[in-house]
Amino acid sequence: MKFSKATNYALHTMVYLVQQESNKPIGVQQIAETFSVSPTYLSKILTKLVKAGIIESASGANGGYRLRRKREEISFLEVIHAIEGVNSLFTGCLNNNDQCAIQRVMFEAEGQMEHYLKEKKLIDVSIHSEMTI
Repeated sequence: MKFSKATNYALHTMVYLVQQESNKPIGVQQIAETFSVSPTYLSKILTKLVKAGIIESASGANGGYRLRRKREEISFLEVIHAIEGVNSLFTGCLNNNDQCAIQRVMFEAEGQMEHYLKEKKLIDVSIHSEMTI
């Protein structure tokens, strides 16, 4: 199972924003330098997070991005869905049959993973670990 590089950058960026003391906007350039990523590429990722209502953008000289919601509420799953969409990881069985045992196992596994990622909040990682982002 593999998520895109964009999702990886989105998760790291979101944990970075969650860790900020104040809710002042942080410029895309500063975030991009923190993770050694192109500001243009990161801007595309941030736009998806804005559209999902997870962060907001502030324009002007002191503009940038900040959390739109309480940091305690933002889950890993929300960020992943904002970048990857909500499509299933498993596309189905070869015979397109509702009785497919493989499909049932895969959908159940995916459901368990989604439940875990929905319950796991970004702040949990931020507070409870010495994570190097």
